[in-house]
Amino acid sequence: MSTTKSRRQAAQTSQRASIATYDAGNMNAKKFKDRFDAIIDNIETVIKGKTDVVRLSMVAIICEGHILFEDVPGTGKTMLARAIAQSMDASVNRVSCTPDMLPADITGASIYDQKRGVFEFKEGPVFCNILLADEVNRAAPKTQSALLEAMGERKVSADGVTHLLPRPFFVLCTQNPIEQAGTFPLPEAQLDRFLFKLTMGYMARDAEYEVMFDNSVQLSIEELASVVSPDVISQMIAYAAAKVNVAKEIGYYIVDLVNASRQDPALALGASPRASIALLRASRALAASDGRDHVYPDDVRAVLKPILSHRVILNPDAILRGETIDAVIERIVTKVKPPTGAMKGSSQPATVAG
Repeated sequence: MSTTKSRRQAAQTSQRASIATYDAGNMNAKKFKDRFDAIIDNIETVIKGKTDVVRLSMVAIICEGHILFEDVPGTGKTMLARAIAQSMDASVNRVSCTPDMLPADITGASIYDQKRGVFEFKEGPVFCNILLADEVNRAAPKTQSALLEAMGERKVSADGVTHLLPRPFFVLCTQNPIEQAGTFPLPEAQLDRFLFKLTMGYMARDAEYEVMFDNSVQLSIEELASVVSPDVISQMIAYAAAKVNVAKEIGYYIVDLVNASRQDPALALGASPRASIALLRASRALAASDGRDHVYPDDVRAVLKPILSHRVILNPDAILRGETIDAVIERIVTKVKPPTGAMKGSSQPATVAG
């Protein structure tokens, strides 16, 4: 059997085994909420005063989604990514993107083994559970595109051979919106691969005081322990995807919200069908985090901004008028009325903002 054929068969076997781990097991609404809250509490021992962002980040993890953090340096973007990884005992690799970085620096490359006389694929940093790409917009477009297949299909192709990535797999990218010299803006196709675009923002006065002293001797992240395993995360992923119910009316509500973005006169580009899928998955995960097995319209509205904000583009006239994407999203929410019947028997739904 050829080396290439054996590698392909091994990849197929690995894929079957990986998918088989996505079993909800004995997970239920209460267990899901308990695990979710334990992770949040653990992360918040090092990330202070950012409960909304922390919760949304974990919602993205449960959706197997990728996150783009856009904020100024020093607000805790990298620290949050590390805290997520350590809380779930996951393997994490970090790359600092630069203009001279090559695609192989992320995906890996085939290296010639002189002793055996064959090429052997050496895995790059993308082969992990969580890849943290710092300053992703500083990498050249060719290198940025190397992430597309990994983010969209969770695999890497090299020399005609497909190499599957570990699962669960997430990409957390950061970019600085202020210093744009020497950067390469992410194209719409790549932005659409991110489930959420989040902003950390500066901490409140008391939170910054606490962080200052917690990190005065050594970084508090170094002492952070794990509270769940990747297997538990896989069970939570399976539960949110298969066990949280979405009423037909709410499904159409999601479709109507996305369709409204395509018809808004201020937008040159509306949201793609990938946004509809993202809204469905994220609202399910958010409902599960609140201990529910069904979705409310408020769950959909809570994740609408971080899902749409990087997927829509203002037209030139709207920019001249001073309109903002946030204002357009608010107008869409006001215009598209939620199904009132879907709120019957509602407890107070979780509310988070991007």
